Amino acid sequence: MKLLDTHTWYWWVASPELLPKAHRAFLDTTTDSIAVSMMSLWEVAMLESKGRIEIPKPLLEWFYLALDLPGIEVLDLSREIVVESTHLPGTFHGDPADRLIVASSRVFNIPILTSDKKIREYAFVEKVKL
Repeated sequence: MKLLDTHTWYWWVASPELLPKAHRAFLDTTTDSIAVSMMSLWEVAMLESKGRIEIPKPLLEWFYLALDLPGIEVLDLSREIVVESTHLPGTFHGDPADRLIVASSRVFNIPILTSDKKIREYAFVEKVKL
């Protein structure tokens, strides 16, 4: 299983041409199951509500379609993830969404696929090897 960061998931579903070529190639060929954090749904909902992204249909309907692809699993936020997000080792920035997504990766012990420089440079989370 691999965890997609919010932008990776959103671009994969809505605008795959925006994905880095290596990410797109990985997602087009992987046989691994894909996980999306519940926090990513919140982030997309917030971006849409602020007019920073456009969703072509009602948001809840889009969520059902975007998460109905074969092999996709939504990871709920758990007490363990919430606690882990507040006790990440080393230095990590304060963005709550990124902290919860990184904590999800650590708690489930699954690598994350992201273009986010801060996450890619964080030594205490496994990244998908491309």
